[in-house]
Amino acid sequence: MATTEEARARELVAAQEKAEALFAAVTERGLIAPGRWESEVSAQVRDLGAELFGTRKHWHKRIVRSGPNTLKPYAENPPDRVIEADDIVFVDLGPVFAEWEADVGRTYVLGDDPVKLRLQADLPRIWSAARAHFEAHPGITGGELYAHVVGLAEAAGWEFGGVHAGHLVGEFPHESMDGERIMSYIAPPNTLPMRRPDRAGRAAHWILEVHLVDRERQIGGFMEQLLTLP
Repeated sequence: MATTEEARARELVAAQEKAEALFAAVTERGLIAPGRWESEVSAQVRDLGAELFGTRKHWHKRIVRSGPNTLKPYAENPPDRVIEADDIVFVDLGPVFAEWEADVGRTYVLGDDPVKLRLQADLPRIWSAARAHFEAHPGITGGELYAHVVGLAEAAGWEFGGVHAGHLVGEFPHESMDGERIMSYIAPPNTLPMRRPDRAGRAAHWILEVHLVDRERQIGGFMEQLLTLP
């Protein structure tokens, strides 16, 4: 296990790069396709991670959601659904690579619906705008960044779909890194500065999540990745 801050940063970035490579392989192999159950895709992604990287652990449940299921936040468990030809689909993975957590989420549009394509395109744009705001405000709290992300979503014509906009990440498992669990989330009650040491005196590293939804059209999209490291 790495002990220096530089080594920790390298391990976290390397874990994210492997997760991104896994997403690329999911796309290349066409795993997200009409006619497949969400649970089927999830199992195939699990097997692909084991094949490519020897991944055996995921620090949170794998999520594959399509159509109206994309409205649901992480904590909910909607019924399994068959992916349809014109669906929007998001995948949220939390693989553990050599005891280091990755947490990456991406959204796919299977058809050519312009609203779904706009939603997909807005995710990285809003994520980047939120990161720019974080970088411009050294003392920002979790609650303040959450409010800013919600405002960005609403300005783009979407509703923000999550009760939080991210969390701490690090050595597996991250949830043991902070005594007050809500202070480990980018959420309204978190009044602590995000740039702070954790309980072990290490730098706090964060995942930023963007979950955009349109309840009238029954669609949503999701993106997440490391906020505090390039």
